[in-house]
This record gives sequence, structure tokens and C-alpha cells, in this order.
Amino acid sequence: MKIGIIGAGICGLSTGWILAKKGFDVTAFDRAESGKGAVWASAGMLAAVSETEPSEEKLLPLLLKSQSLWPSFAADLFKDSGIDVEYRTEGTLLIAQDYDDASKLKFRYDFLKSLNLNLEILSPEEALEIEPFLTHNLTMAIFSEKDHQVNSRKVALALKNAFLNNRGILKEYCPVQKVFVENNKLKYIVANGERHEFDAVILAAGAWSNQIEGLPKDSLPPVRPVKGQALAIQSDPKNPIIRHVIWGADAYMVPRNDGKIIIGATVEEKGFDSSITVGAIYNLLKAAWEMVPIVYELPIVEMWCGFRPGSRDDAPILGPTDIEGLILATGHFRNGILLAPITAYSISEYIEKKELPDIAKPFTIKRFYGK
Repeated sequence: MKIGIIGAGICGLSTGWILAKKGFDVTAFDRAESGKGAVWASAGMLAAVSETEPSEEKLLPLLLKSQSLWPSFAADLFKDSGIDVEYRTEGTLLIAQDYDDASKLKFRYDFLKSLNLNLEILSPEEALEIEPFLTHNLTMAIFSEKDHQVNSRKVALALKNAFLNNRGILKEYCPVQKVFVENNKLKYIVANGERHEFDAVILAAGAWSNQIEGLPKDSLPPVRPVKGQALAIQSDPKNPIIRHVIWGADAYMVPRNDGKIIIGATVEEKGFDSSITVGAIYNLLKAAWEMVPIVYELPIVEMWCGFRPGSRDDAPILGPTDIEGLILATGHFRNGILLAPITAYSISEYIEKKELPDIAKPFTIKRFYGK
């Protein structure tokens, strides 16, 4: 069976790798270099617990399931790629620095505990015990033991290697311009002016997923780009200033094995505007300095922006459409890294059995069109 994938980002490559391992003939197309979109810009947090917000209760089971799959997913990825994705298990610390922030954090704690999630309130003294360089202006902290992280850029490189090592075919700088549909069936796609025929096509083009010509409205995923600016500073890897992912009111900080610390990220409805702005970087640096004052002395090594694929309800769009042969894996918003395993396994199961696993069924495109 021949499978085409439009988009070689985190979800396209994850799904392509799993399908190729199962013996499918898989070709993935990307408009640029594979893995250099939202996954490259991501901080790599696997924060199913601490990032869940009110109104996202229906998404939580999918997040938790995918989070539980990550240890074996990372191990299998290492076997197939030879690249360690730096799966780290120290956990995540959420902090408040004044009484207003503490009130909001307590509300968040109560909400998450009402969902039977595992969190622990720490006193400022207990938080400083595990992260000594935190500001002493702490009023409250929450520890989420299960919220881990990976190096997102190493994940992208590992997925590319693993996909190719399993005989996947990767066509970079080969944008898919159009799909041709006849009698409600996808007949072929056009990439770089060439026609390609497949038994099934997976649309996993992230923020660009609704820009493919030829799809009828009811099969066109309602996805938009949500801009995020971020930066990295460099600390001494032998003497790390933080060991946990740290969330404050206005920014997060994610430590890497090489001493880099990712500081992010803005959430902006600016279309595909890729500019790095003074205000965004200033606000992120100010928030990081207020959380961990010692960062004042550290060099900035990189600044960037990426485009999260936000759906109408900011939940993923998975599975079949009304077009025979067209399958969706897009709209993951800020959870692309976290949801990569469950996306890959759900889509591959659909291709094998013509039915999504139960946990993924609430997330088809049909929820947007009242079907």
C-alpha cells in the first residue's frame, strides 16, 4: 500500500516512521527542510498536566495517553535513528512571585486536582531547595512530577533518520500545491508540478494545512498559524543554573543538556509574520530575569519564531474526511511534540484497520461541520 504524507514535521515524520516500520511504502513531502517548522521552534515540553486549562477537559485523556507513550517512543526512536532525544524526567515547577500570581496558581492547582492530576504544592523554601537560583520573591510553587521534556530539535533529526532508515522516501523543498479529487475520492497530488498517486494521503502540513488547493470546504482543516517567539541563552552545562522546566506567569524556562536554556514563548495572532520583535524579546527576558536573576549575566545565543497550527478549538484534527483516501493529522497547536506518539499510532491504526482508536475519535474534522 502506497502512502503519501503532505508535511514532514513532527506529526508527518512520526506517522511516516511508524507506517514505514510496518512495511508500508511511504513518501513524505515538505515545502522546505523537514523538521524545521513548528517542531524546530518548540521548547519540547511534555506538559500534559501543567498546561491543561479550563475547557480542555475533553483533550486531557489524549494528552495523558500520549505522555505515557513517550518513554518507549523515545527509546524506539533511538534504536532506529542512533540519536538520543534527551528525554528528561526532572519534572516541572510552576511558580508565583506575588499574591495575585499565587491566587491564580492556587486556582490552577484546584482545577487540575479536580481532574485527579498529580501535583504537589511547595513552600517557597521547598522550591528553593530544588532550584537554588530561583528568585527569593516566591509566594507559591507547584511541582508536577510527570511533566517531562525532550530536545525538540533532536527529535526532528531522529525522526528524519528513523524514517529514512526504514525505507521511507523524503522529498524536501517539494511543496504539494494541489490535490485532485474526483467522485469524492482523492486521485492524486501535484508536487513541484509532478503528479503522484497514492492509496491514501495524510495531510500533516501544520499551519499550512488549509493552503492545499483542490479540497472541498468540508475536508479543509480549519487551521491557522499562531506565532510564537522564543530565545536561547547559554549557561555552563557542568554547573546548570536550573534543572527543571520552570513556568512563571509570563514565560517558561527549559534547560537543555548542553547548558542552553530556552525562554518562551509568545502567543500571537499575526499570520505568517516571521519578524522577531523588540517588545516580545524584552518581555521574555524580563520574565526570565524575574524568575532566575542570575540569567542577567548569560549570553543570548539564538532568537527565533515559529508557527503553531491552531485549529478552531485548539485541539488536533485526526483521522478520515469525507474524501476517500484523505486523512488528517494537523491542528495540534502547542501540543505537537506531546501528541506525536498518539497521533502516529492512531493514524497508522486507521490506515491498517479503517477505524480510529476510541481515544482519537472525538477529534475528527466532523466536529466542526456538525456531522
